[in-house]
Amino acid sequence: MIKKCLFPVAGYGTRFLPATKSMPKEILPIVNKPLVQYGVEEAIEAGLVDIGMVTGRGKRSIEDHFDVNYELEHQISGSDKEEYLASIREVMDKAAFSFTRQVEMRGLGDAILNGKRLIGDEPFGVVLSDDLCLPEEDGEGVMAQMVKLFKQFRCSIVAIQEVPDEMIHKFGVIEGEQIKDGLFQVTGMVEKPALEDAPSNLAIIGRYILTPDIFDIIEETPPGKNGEVQITDALLTQAKNGCVLAYKFKGRRFDCGSVEGFVEATNHVYENIYKA
Repeated sequence: MIKKCLFPVAGYGTRFLPATKSMPKEILPIVNKPLVQYGVEEAIEAGLVDIGMVTGRGKRSIEDHFDVNYELEHQISGSDKEEYLASIREVMDKAAFSFTRQVEMRGLGDAILNGKRLIGDEPFGVVLSDDLCLPEEDGEGVMAQMVKLFKQFRCSIVAIQEVPDEMIHKFGVIEGEQIKDGLFQVTGMVEKPALEDAPSNLAIIGRYILTPDIFDIIEETPPGKNGEVQITDALLTQAKNGCVLAYKFKGRRFDCGSVEGFVEATNHVYENIYKA
């Protein structure tokens, strides 16, 4: 019923300059695995095995990561180093990849619209690699949790978490009516509001499930904050005309778009996953 997942990976990663001058931020490793691979593994766990990526200039190494490197693999074939490729080989076996380019950086809404040619007329997931989401012990990933909800409600869903007051201005924030514990029907959304303008402390993070009518809505959505086409504006239109749910997910999120969050995620994964 839902098999496709879109990865907008065209951003410049300016907060990590000079490292990202020639290397995509999505390839930055959390210990020994690129950020984008964590997101793809999360999508695969949820059954989203048709992976579409919206890339940009200088992003070719993302495509190369999900492809065979014949020279490297020949050199380490039969050695104990070959086991280091096990996780990426498993990803390549389970998923199919397609790529398109966002020529001009015009916001997340525009990036998602660029992915229309990869998605078609189907519901789909969206994963932002900057947000590393790790499940609770023995729990499911965020996308797997959201796919279960989609099968029940058949409408767009955004993942949310509570954030402290001093962080409100960095997020899209929802207003909603609680349907049940941890699940809200969205009645309003504000992109990066000042604290006094925020309708709640429930912030949207980088996990979505969207119905295909979102593409037509984005096309009719004018640029918003910072002159960018905001997905929150399109989702607000969808919420007013139909239904959008907000889900307070189970798990832990790291903001790997910031240096502090990236270091925190690296330390956590090293201590709790890599060493284990």
